[in-house]
Amino acid sequence: MKKNIIFLMTLILGLFIYSCEDLDEMNINPNGVDPKVADLNLLMSTIETNVGQTVFGLGFGDIAGVMQHTQYDGWSSGHNDYDWDNSGHNWAGYYSIIRNDADYYNKAIEGKYDFHKGVALVMKAYTFGLIADLWGDAPYEDALKAEKDPEYFKPKYDAQKSIYEWILADLDTANALLSGSKYENVVPSQDVIYGGDASKWRKFANSLALRYYMRLQAKLPDFAQAGIKKIVNDPANYPLILLAEDDANIAFIGSSPYDSWPTNTKFDIDPAGNYMRTKMCSTLVDTLQSLNDPRLGVWANKIEIRLELVPGEDIDKVVGDSVRYISQDVVNEYEEHWGVSLDFDPDYVGIPPSTFAAPVYNLNPNLEQGVYNPHCSQLNDIYKETAGPLLLMRLMSAAEVNFILAEAAYRGWASGAKTYFENGIKQSMVAWGVDDKFDDYISGVSYNGLESIIQQKWIASWTAAAESWFDYRRTGLPELKTGEAAKRDALPLRFYYNYKGEIALNPDNAKEAIDRLEPTEFIGDDPTNNSAWSKTWLLQGTGKPY
Repeated sequence: MKKNIIFLMTLILGLFIYSCEDLDEMNINPNGVDPKVADLNLLMSTIETNVGQTVFGLGFGDIAGVMQHTQYDGWSSGHNDYDWDNSGHNWAGYYSIIRNDADYYNKAIEGKYDFHKGVALVMKAYTFGLIADLWGDAPYEDALKAEKDPEYFKPKYDAQKSIYEWILADLDTANALLSGSKYENVVPSQDVIYGGDASKWRKFANSLALRYYMRLQAKLPDFAQAGIKKIVNDPANYPLILLAEDDANIAFIGSSPYDSWPTNTKFDIDPAGNYMRTKMCSTLVDTLQSLNDPRLGVWANKIEIRLELVPGEDIDKVVGDSVRYISQDVVNEYEEHWGVSLDFDPDYVGIPPSTFAAPVYNLNPNLEQGVYNPHCSQLNDIYKETAGPLLLMRLMSAAEVNFILAEAAYRGWASGAKTYFENGIKQSMVAWGVDDKFDDYISGVSYNGLESIIQQKWIASWTAAAESWFDYRRTGLPELKTGEAAKRDALPLRFYYNYKGEIALNPDNAKEAIDRLEPTEFIGDDPTNNSAWSKTWLLQGTGKPY
């Protein structure tokens, strides 16, 4: 009960904070609880929960569609087809987290609480890292100065490169702050990630630094190599998340629609609700099947009724409760009309990416959007629940860290690429409760350099797909292709700067940032460089991913 009360108080404070839309107002929110008078530990849980919700919203939301983990079979254009524009994504919620985090950090300084200072710097780095990853250049130095002087109502957009360098410096400071043995004013129940364990926060800080050094691999290779070597060669001073027991996760409470897994069928009882609407994507399903991957059965249900091709004409009938017989002429008519092949797999079937046929795929007899399709794989029944041991907001995992180290070794910046590669797979399987299948699985999985590392990292990012998107952009892996319904013939690379919330309020600084973007051949009818198919500094000159 105490945990539920903490979560709900956190959610209420978070909702007040998220109500602020404009950079002008980031320090003034007359309708909300003033973070300056809020309890220090309550601020911590608020920040953690809001970061978790943000990361989860990306990784199980539209980016899961981009990275072809899932597809929606109704109301799908933003998810399946990345039909985005400058009226969609905005960064108001991200900067609200940062504003709250700044007050938390200042309180920690006033109280001389090193644990809280370290946590605040980790959360600041995480959130600014997301902003730089998703948009590119963005306000950093001037973002929270609106109370000091009206000139900061229109903050300058700092360079993406500078933001990455600043967050790495903050993470190095956090590592030092979290290296002590005794801390004051730590309330374990208010820390919804690590329960007040400074040693685990220290691992989180260094693992996040490892992520961002690798993010810079193509653009600043010498800097990235030096940073990774510093961490890898000094494990005593730079401990890392290497075991799944140290993963940075936040559990759902499951007591209301607001603190529950979003596809649950307890609070969302609509037969065309989120659970029915969300299907596995064929790209992920086919990959997992080719590897005989036991995680597939944790993430998806087998189909209820398989399709079977039979001789004859004009045959289309369900026999018993597990098979539907169809003749070749029925197949031909369907495939010619929809431009997509039927899938006769008897166990698992995913929807192809960006297909117009998503609502009717595989001869779905239920032709309304977002309803049950007996010929496609639904998500596993665990995703009908409001909460559970596997239903987590996953911020960073041991699997990811091991795969980063595997890539570092592949590039000659460390040693033991194959060992790290295999341990990345193992820690993912531990996290999903199928580690007893690891020995059999690994005997059929080959290590063949970067392609295999990124493929397994992409698999392991299930429900946290944003990180796999960031990997795809810098490596071009895995080699994902769009479908016919996609807005462009290539995967997007960034979020648009929002017109109402960002450009219109700060036009001169926004224009400078937009002019620094590099358009690609896929920007289509976007009138400026402000396109999801333009390259930020991080990708310019790298030739990746296209």
